[in-house]
Amino acid sequence: MLKINLLSRPALRRLTMLAIILSAIVGWVWFAMIRMPGISYRGQLPSLNQQELKLQKALRQDVQKLVSELQEHNFSSYNNLVAAANFLESSFTNAGYKVKRQQYQFANRKYDNIEVEIPGTKIPDEIVVIGAHYDSVQDSPGANDNGTGAAAVLELARAFAGKKTDRTLRFVEFVNEEPPFFQTPDMGSLVYAKRSQKAGEKIVAMLSLETMGYYSDKAGTQKYPFPLNLVYPSSGNFIAFIGNIKSGDLVRKAIASFRRHVEFPSEGAALPAQIPGVGWSDQWSFWQQGYPGIMVTDTAPYRYPYYHTAQDTPDKIDFEKLARVVAGLESVIADLAILEIDEPVEQTRAEF
Repeated sequence: MLKINLLSRPALRRLTMLAIILSAIVGWVWFAMIRMPGISYRGQLPSLNQQELKLQKALRQDVQKLVSELQEHNFSSYNNLVAAANFLESSFTNAGYKVKRQQYQFANRKYDNIEVEIPGTKIPDEIVVIGAHYDSVQDSPGANDNGTGAAAVLELARAFAGKKTDRTLRFVEFVNEEPPFFQTPDMGSLVYAKRSQKAGEKIVAMLSLETMGYYSDKAGTQKYPFPLNLVYPSSGNFIAFIGNIKSGDLVRKAIASFRRHVEFPSEGAALPAQIPGVGWSDQWSFWQQGYPGIMVTDTAPYRYPYYHTAQDTPDKIDFEKLARVVAGLESVIADLAILEIDEPVEQTRAEF
């Protein structure tokens, strides 16, 4: 018996060393997924400038229109959904865009993704998509989910109207993200991404703006799925940039740009898509077609107590903070649309 134990010691040492190496690899991979460039802003927020004050007012008006006037707008409230699409189309048109409707049918009804485009001047075949779904979940007016995202896309399109970018910019309002369409072939963004792939389009970045308007400085207001709760803050006062592993470079470029331009708390991660919440919006559809995509969000059910309820109303939204985030995203989009995707994010963007 003693002989067997002596002979097993080298094997035990090898197993111990292997366990140490594997633990180090796992730790390094985990660190690589959550380590982001730059530093999240901490401290008192500065006063809004005049542009941000105008943006705050416009975002409030857009959300009020989508929610207070249209109330629930989805497949079960079809007329309201059509009215929401018409409002978005007319708003894009008034901003000077030519609107394209990507229409498809489900259960003998027509549904529309709504798209406007700024063709790139130098590399027009490379496309940056900024999108959000404009439908609400059943039995909810959807002020935060996703009136904030839909309004943000609209205001960002207005901000870029008449400007020129190296890459092509597309602003898209997607239909039918919520159940029963969620992660099915009839999800609006999946219909869109499939058609883009079939057409051979080169989408180099997709930003999904999802549930972006609820913030709190109180400890314990932010929740996470394990093990994210071990490393991220407990106060829900930040905007999150979330992608899958393959979209890690895009996550890092986007949050680095945001942190350079905006004094507002931000967190980011490139995580396995299997972690609950990572794929819970329209970026998931682009992943299915091999495109890089990230979600910009207040983390929705992990923070927002009125998520998917009848109480998801405009009075719950912090429009001041939402305006700060959207203003920051304008700079992020400018960086992505002007700089080469594989260039270092530290480079200064060109002026329009």
